[in-house]
Amino acid sequence: MESGASLVSTPGTLPCYVAFSQLLGLTVVTMTGAWLGLYRGGIAWEGALQFNVHPLCMVIGLIFLQGDALLVYRVFRNEAKRTTKVLHGLLHVFAFVIALVGLVAVFDYHKKEGYADLYSLHSWFGILVFVLYFVQWLVGFSFFLFPGASFSLRSRYRPQHIFFGATIFLLSVVTALLGLKEALLFELGAKYSKFVPEGVLANLLGLLLACFGATVLYILTRADWKRPAQAEEQALSMDFKTLTEGDSPSSQ
Repeated sequence: MESGASLVSTPGTLPCYVAFSQLLGLTVVTMTGAWLGLYRGGIAWEGALQFNVHPLCMVIGLIFLQGDALLVYRVFRNEAKRTTKVLHGLLHVFAFVIALVGLVAVFDYHKKEGYADLYSLHSWFGILVFVLYFVQWLVGFSFFLFPGASFSLRSRYRPQHIFFGATIFLLSVVTALLGLKEALLFELGAKYSKFVPEGVLANLLGLLLACFGATVLYILTRADWKRPAQAEEQALSMDFKTLTEGDSPSSQ
């Protein structure tokens, strides 16, 4: 067990930003459910309501859970690196599975209704994000969780992993905004310009989506909020340096 002296202090304002991000994220999920319930009839796997499974699952998976997975290394600063990695990976798994359900729902709905697939900008972004997300998780698992990857290989890939993680999250938010606008135009048409209640609620939802994405990315880009290397990791790095050519597992 780590002694109190070895614990890393948390930057004063970091908990406030993390709490704010969670408030935004939960509000986004709640407002998505409210929008679908109040104006789109709710959700179900059969019939016309099957389509509504898609936006709800994508917001929960590729927005909220993906954002939380990215924040793991900022929130858990004193836990063992292996534990933090596992939690980071599991949150991404849950996000991927929920997003997969949403993807299956929309393709199945389109097939039943005879609608065309993959013709809109939203759908192109969506497929790109989904494929990149899967590849990112697969490569990340191979490098950071699956035993066998060297410290040298991990250290060379880590900057790309961090960059693509943030980029995929940003693309996910953009895709959600495109889908929200597309859904409003299809359903409301000319009424959208009349400030009808559904349009106003959905616009507010879009603003909150953007705010959640911006807050998560701000937390990630603050260099002084990065998780510092623990004593165990530093010792392992020093031991490894004596056996290799100077590789070290720098913190994420």
